[in-house]
Amino acid sequence: MIEEMKVSIITVTYNSAQTLAMTIDSVLRQTYQDIEYIVKDGGSTDKTIDVIKEYEPMFHGRMKWVSAKDKGIYDGMNKGIEMATGNIVGILNSDDFFTDNHVIEKIADAFNEKKVDAIYGDVHFVKGSNLKKSIRYYSSRLFCPFWLRFGFMPAHPSFYVRRDVFSKVGLYKTDYKIGADFEMMVRMFYRHRITYHYLPYDFVTMRTGGVSTRDINSRRILLKEDVRACRENGIRTNQFLIALKYLYKFLEYRF
Repeated sequence: MIEEMKVSIITVTYNSAQTLAMTIDSVLRQTYQDIEYIVKDGGSTDKTIDVIKEYEPMFHGRMKWVSAKDKGIYDGMNKGIEMATGNIVGILNSDDFFTDNHVIEKIADAFNEKKVDAIYGDVHFVKGSNLKKSIRYYSSRLFCPFWLRFGFMPAHPSFYVRRDVFSKVGLYKTDYKIGADFEMMVRMFYRHRITYHYLPYDFVTMRTGGVSTRDINSRRILLKEDVRACRENGIRTNQFLIALKYLYKFLEYRF
């Protein structure tokens, strides 16, 4: 039996005017029509709101947005989840965009076929100066919960989960600076044992320069928060084991 599959896509923005149009456009171009697009803006002072208002009529009621100060990106994600009414929820960052027009269609089909709690796939990275050249390919193919102790998780922008899972596991922890997405993965996969399926498909094109990889200090914070996330959810690990993920990440680069 084919299940009705409304997909809520959440984009959190703050002064994202330079990249947001491409993000929204990639949602608008999806072949799958049963989409609810939610934009949670954190009180932008640039032209972000102008971009949102320009695109809103094109969604014919399938887009909703709000602009109000929040406590950061994870608080914004939580507010977006609370606004969501779809069966499935995913996050699309305001400087990323779907790799092609069939991503959500593939995700919805996979949920109907596999009957699992979560679906995830792959992403690739580009530099802002050349959006067509992939410099790194992040495949989630090898993931299993065992690898969480080494800081490895499915690519977060490719992660789509049934909305009712959040009722069981809770929302993102806002006292994490960078690593709340990893903590959420640990909580879902390890503590709550959600069911999942890997879809070998390139979901999202990501621009380099994200907060978690911006500089050495960001990586130090992330290491500490990854260890904390594991320990809070009953996984024994340390910074050395978590740091091993950077060796794997190096192998993902395309020179």
